[in-house]
Amino acid sequence: MDGIVIDIDPVAFQIGSLEIRWYGIAIAAAVISAMLIAAHEGKKKGILSQDIYSLAIWVVLGGIVGARLFHVLDNFSYYASNPIQMFQFQGLAIWGAVAGGGIAAIIFARMKHIPMLRLADTLVPALLVGQIIGRIGCIINGDAYGGVTGLPWGFIYTHPDAIIPNSLSGVPTHPYPVYEMLWNGAVLLVILGLRSRFKIDGMLFLSYLSLYAVGRLILTFVRQESELFWNLQQAQILAIIAFTASIGMFLFLRYSSRKGDQGIILAGRRTA
Repeated sequence: MDGIVIDIDPVAFQIGSLEIRWYGIAIAAAVISAMLIAAHEGKKKGILSQDIYSLAIWVVLGGIVGARLFHVLDNFSYYASNPIQMFQFQGLAIWGAVAGGGIAAIIFARMKHIPMLRLADTLVPALLVGQIIGRIGCIINGDAYGGVTGLPWGFIYTHPDAIIPNSLSGVPTHPYPVYEMLWNGAVLLVILGLRSRFKIDGMLFLSYLSLYAVGRLILTFVRQESELFWNLQQAQILAIIAFTASIGMFLFLRYSSRKGDQGIILAGRRTA
């Protein structure tokens, strides 16, 4: 059977009864990397490093709560029968992390009087790098599995503690985390190219959101999750909403900027 065998124990090591999982290590590496990148980007936009470090705590907590909530809702039939497992750390939804972390960032920005759209742009490269690193944990965990595939790069999970369903254990499945890592890497390159082109706060973040939404909508077709309606999964419905909202907001910012520039020109003419 062709494929790449994943036979890694999700538990990296134990300290007494405490299990340190590869998933947690990947998330920690993602948070630290994102925090350092955001602090570096913040200097270019006049945002203090200490504010970025403080923000990281808010975003991580809000992101974890949101990611876990979205995951539980997406698999509610399972957690309704296993309510205790709702409070475990395993199983997080990226859209939930974006929503929860975004709400936390908005609250923090208002408290610190930091321009929200400028802060959002600052965080974009950090978010993408964090997402890429975090998916490494998903590869080992087996919690972001794709459907059955005959492609030679399919993942074959054989470890008994992998989270992948028993029906897919030992069967080649689409390596969804790798697909998303590659897409996010491509988006990161685009974002770095656009970073110096946009002069309006918020446009970089909206570009990231729309591009990620497109990738998530397409790539999720190889996932095996519960469908809501129109044969679309929760992540795809949210991707459509995010794409529509981000494009609408992008056009609004662009129109508002042009209108503002026109007003300045007209004002200048009146003065002259």
